[in-house]
Amino acid sequence: MTPARQTRVEAPEPGWTVHADVAVVGSGIAGLSTALRYVRRTDTGRVVLVTKDRLSTGSTAYAQGGIAAAMAPEDGPVAHMVDTLLAGAGMCDPHAVHVLATEGPDALRWLISLGAEFDRDDDGSLSLTREGGHRADRVAHAGGDATGAEIQRALVHAVLSEERIEVVEHAVALDALRDPENGAVLGATLHVMGEGERDGVGAVLAPALVLATGGMGQVFAATTNPTVSTGDGLALAARAGARLRDLEFIQFHPTVLWLGPDARGRQPLVSEALRGEGAYLVDAEGHRIMEGVHELGDLAPRDVVARTIARTMAEQDTDHVYLETRHFGRATWERRFPTILASCRSHGIDPLTQVVPVAPAAHYASGGVEVDIDGRTGVPGLWAVGEVARTGVHGANRLASNSLLEGLVYADRIATRLAREERRSTESARATGATAPLADPSTVATVRALMSRDAGVLRTGEGLAALVDRLDALAAPTSRVAPGVAAWEATNLLTVARLVAAAALHRTESRGAHQRADTPEPRPELRVRPVVVRLEGDTIVTTDEIREPELPPALVSELDAIAFPLAQPDPSPEARAEFTLPWTAPHQSHVDTVRRALAEDLTAGPRIDVTTVATIPADQVRTAHVVARAHGTVSGLPLAELVFWMVAEGAVDVTRVARDGDSVKRGDVLMTVTARTRDLLTAERTALNLLTHMSGVATATRTWVDAVAGTGARIRDSRKTTPGLRALDKYAVRCGGGVNHRYCLSDAGLVKDNHVVAAGGVAEAVRAIRARFPDLPLEVEVDRIDQIEDALTAGAEEILLDNFPVERLTEAVALVDGRARLESSGGLTLDVAADVARTGVDYLAVGALTHSSPALDIALDLL
Repeated sequence: MTPARQTRVEAPEPGWTVHADVAVVGSGIAGLSTALRYVRRTDTGRVVLVTKDRLSTGSTAYAQGGIAAAMAPEDGPVAHMVDTLLAGAGMCDPHAVHVLATEGPDALRWLISLGAEFDRDDDGSLSLTREGGHRADRVAHAGGDATGAEIQRALVHAVLSEERIEVVEHAVALDALRDPENGAVLGATLHVMGEGERDGVGAVLAPALVLATGGMGQVFAATTNPTVSTGDGLALAARAGARLRDLEFIQFHPTVLWLGPDARGRQPLVSEALRGEGAYLVDAEGHRIMEGVHELGDLAPRDVVARTIARTMAEQDTDHVYLETRHFGRATWERRFPTILASCRSHGIDPLTQVVPVAPAAHYASGGVEVDIDGRTGVPGLWAVGEVARTGVHGANRLASNSLLEGLVYADRIATRLAREERRSTESARATGATAPLADPSTVATVRALMSRDAGVLRTGEGLAALVDRLDALAAPTSRVAPGVAAWEATNLLTVARLVAAAALHRTESRGAHQRADTPEPRPELRVRPVVVRLEGDTIVTTDEIREPELPPALVSELDAIAFPLAQPDPSPEARAEFTLPWTAPHQSHVDTVRRALAEDLTAGPRIDVTTVATIPADQVRTAHVVARAHGTVSGLPLAELVFWMVAEGAVDVTRVARDGDSVKRGDVLMTVTARTRDLLTAERTALNLLTHMSGVATATRTWVDAVAGTGARIRDSRKTTPGLRALDKYAVRCGGGVNHRYCLSDAGLVKDNHVVAAGGVAEAVRAIRARFPDLPLEVEVDRIDQIEDALTAGAEEILLDNFPVERLTEAVALVDGRARLESSGGLTLDVAADVARTGVDYLAVGALTHSSPALDIALDLL
């Protein structure tokens, strides 16, 4: 059904219609790449690409520094992940970061294959530099400091060559069109500005609507964003019922050209690539302001630099600081930074002879519309990519030059997914929801001034509370405002400003780009609690939620397989309600197991591995081998990988050399792990505890299996497992070639001696079970041969022969004569296993497999 209290802006009815398989709104790197990737993955798929200005304009064209990817031989995806996670201040989604860094190099190569010409060294290799937060040279650039313009040129050229991509320019997207039956998005209404065949309001009908509308910088008084960045996509998604996440994390670029106290709107960007080449920040007296602030000095992450500049300006009662670049010389300026040089000179500043005045300005939104790893929002048919989306890559603070890469990587993922989706009919598309009042365009300047004052680099709870009240008041106009481009943009700006202000007020700590002067320190418990905002009518609802780590699908599938295959896979609500233990997906139960195991190592004091933190740099990345120290059968490699993944927060690369169930020899490498050295050593003991224990169970099981080989009997376990590890213990038995008996007390009826006593006899116990649970398997344990016939008569499907010697087992097998399955249990040893198996029993139950098998010696060797 259509979401309750969905809203839309007031607009004329559509006067024209265009159809497509996919509608993409936005023509930056994210939107252009999505359109291109989609048509090249389908034979007949059509895209309508909508852009607010010309196809060649947008934030991408203004990007100076470059695009980050681990392309250098001495670099690697894990190092890129580490830098991204450190910059993100604990709020990145590990899986999203992992995807970005591992898929990034190929995405950049694809861009180059389209004709994007990046700067090259004399040997023809990519010329790479570094920017703030990067600990390696991994930023590719074009035209010195004109990277975005070159990327835009190449993508636009490729798009215009595709006949199945139709471009609609000068169009403002208004609202999503919906299926009134199920609420799925089926396109959008838009207004085309200017003269032409499709003037005014029209409709793009498509079963998939991809928002690639960029950021919201124009909600602030000073920004690096172009004038079209008015948050249209964010507002459209919010009105459609989508969730928005991490909106409080607005990145302020620390170095924007200061043009005087009265400058407003888009300000010229002074790329931090200058600092990557050796420029540094100074105050009016020439003192370096970043010295002693951060280990990376002037190349610290952007939030650190912007915050330091803001505090310096406050302490010295000035509105700018300076960037010292005079030592570069003319050749460096003209080769690497011709665009910035021209911009400075056009405003009367010559960087060759003068320090460059700079100040922070709103630059990039790390949050946005909440999407999954493939770009889907929570509203069917609505997708988002690029700056408008919250993939989880940026966390609380974007690492420099990751945004262009994010647009490339996630555009490809969306296109891949859409190419596989079944196309839905758009015949039922409607504009649904109540019409919300439009904002008065005259309030825009007030909104921008308020946002820059109270939601800028440094914030306070008092200021944010006042901001929320002021913005709410502006959202309740006293008279009707006529629809039009100015009113629609004003409404979108005000909507986004209210959402950002509400999110910022909700986060009562300082973290990343969200800095509150009244709570200057981060609160550890809020590290995994993202703020989610959504629009319900004219009301903003704000919540925070505990973030569960998203894991790679392949690893999730493996972990789900290490489950309770004999137990009910998804209990009914009534069954769940009988117990206090919450029901979770199988892989989540393993995540909880690992979390508890890690907590045993990280419970006291500062909750860190004090030895590794004290002795190993935070950015050091190493590779380690997980090595067998003895012959045996391996089990638990997915659990060990999960431990490394969780400790490293996804900044890890794991290569399995062995598989669970493999026989290994002393010295064999089981897996290779690359991650931060700190993370490797912090995770080591927990990973090995699980791996050695499970491999010990598998090894012991394999020994028993080999002992009865050729007899037809199978080795199986019991419920004598390590508390909390039953699923893992029983999985290890399977890895060793054994089979599992009961997992729990509800997957089969098992009548034992105490049940017989309590029920008044075997037959009475069996009848009671059959009456209450008629469909469950039924087993009866006996310790005398004269009890067997009673058990069979009562309907036992399996008889457990407890502590029967070999001669009695032979007699029992003959007596039963195939009428039930037989298990031998109790008093079994390896030296009699073959004799027991040859009696004809179906199973040998060996409780010792899971409760007393010695661990297999496995170690972690740091290379």
